[in-house]
Amino acid sequence: GCDVWDDIIAAATYVNPCFNVYHIRDFCPFLSDVIGYPSLNPGPETYFGRADVQAALHVPPTNWSECIDYSILNPDGSVPSGLGPLPRVIEATNNTLIAHGLLDFVLISNGTLLTIQNMTWNGAQGFQTRPSSVKNAFTPYHDGFAQLINFTASAPFIQDAGAGLLGTVHSERGLTYTEVLLAGHLIPWFTPGVAYRQLEFLLGRISSLEERSGFTTLTGDFFEDYPDSRAACLGPSCASTDPCEESSCFDSLIQPVR
Repeated sequence: GCDVWDDIIAAATYVNPCFNVYHIRDFCPFLSDVIGYPSLNPGPETYFGRADVQAALHVPPTNWSECIDYSILNPDGSVPSGLGPLPRVIEATNNTLIAHGLLDFVLISNGTLLTIQNMTWNGAQGFQTRPSSVKNAFTPYHDGFAQLINFTASAPFIQDAGAGLLGTVHSERGLTYTEVLLAGHLIPWFTPGVAYRQLEFLLGRISSLEERSGFTTLTGDFFEDYPDSRAACLGPSCASTDPCEESSCFDSLIQPVR
C-alpha cells in the first residue's frame, strides 16, 4: 500500500522492539520514565499524578496523563496554521521560532520546510535563501563538564545538557527555523540546553542562536574551564583560530558527555 510511514515503523519495531517514534535512537530496554509516556516502563506513579505535586501546582486532584484521546477534538475544521494563523503571528511579532528535532519520526523536518516554503508572510513566500546545512546553532557550556572531566560529579548527575554546535538555524523576515541534531519530538526533554537557549533568543536576551556567548543567567566562562577543548581546537592540528569552527577536531568535542 501507500502507507509508507506505518510500514517503516513496523519494520523498525521488528528490529528494535523498543523503537520510539518520538526519538528514533532509543533502544531496549525501556527506561523508567516518571512522566509515563512514551516509555512502557512508567514506574509506580507518574510525577504529575502525585498528590503533593498537584498541590504544589495548585491544581485540583486529577488523574493526570501526558496525552489524551485527541478524537474528542474532532472534527477540527480550522484553517491549517500555515495558511492563516501562523503568518499573522509572524507579522505581528517579527519574533517567531519554529524548532524541529531531527530524531523525531512523528513530524518530519522536510514537511516543516515544505510548509514554510508554501507560506507567505511579510511580503514574500517562503525563505528566499536555502537554510544552511552546516551546524551553526550554538549552545553554551556549563560547569557540569568540568565536574565530569575532573571526576567530581555527584550522583544523581543532573547537568546533562549538551553544548557546542548542536544544530542549524536560519532567519528571514521575523521567522527563525532551527533544527536540533540530538532532539526528538520534545526538544526540552532531549536537549534542555538547546531549549533554554531558544527561550533566551525569544526573550531578546541574545541576538541570534548563532551567538557565541554564555547563558545569560549563568556567570562564568565555562569554555575556559574546559581547557582540553580549547587546546585541541587551537593546537597545531587545527589551522583555524576559531574554537567553534566546523572542524574535525571540534566535532568530537561537541557530542554530549555520557
